[in-house]
Amino acid sequence: MAKRTYLRDGRAPVPTDERTSAHMSRIRASNTAPERAMRALLSAAGIRGYRLNHARTPGRPDITFVARKVAVFVHGCFWHGCALCTPRTPKSNSAWWKKKIGANQERDRRKSALLHKLGWRVVTVRECRLRIAPEAQRDRVIRALGLVPSARRAVGRTAARTPRRSGTARTRRRR
Repeated sequence: MAKRTYLRDGRAPVPTDERTSAHMSRIRASNTAPERAMRALLSAAGIRGYRLNHARTPGRPDITFVARKVAVFVHGCFWHGCALCTPRTPKSNSAWWKKKIGANQERDRRKSALLHKLGWRVVTVRECRLRIAPEAQRDRVIRALGLVPSARRAVGRTAARTPRRSGTARTRRRR
């Protein structure tokens, strides 16, 4: 395998181990596993009509319901410094990582405050909470949309339709 060279812009320290660099290059910024899990929950509940990483919405939320002004941020516990599960800080360059995660948290606060100021409802879903109680996180989004969680089947497609048998035509009964 050819050795990869990266253009360093000074934002991150140069890794001491080549494996660290390879691992970090595979970390995604969007379409992460928690985001896909949240979208699958919404889809299963019949909730559709959202935009992903909508550039015109301040802060580019992960899931955006533009017409209803609801922004959903799906945060990974490590990258956003979850206070609920307190993920470990890396041992190497720990000062840099603390600064980085603190800056991420401050940016999250600024994004939420700006959206609230503009009249948006903001729902922040944490990766650990999504793993522990996915239905509760889905219901938080549904409530933010102004829907009742138990009536979620009324949104989007209609509930269970019975398929027609092949080869049989529907006939109207005469009264």
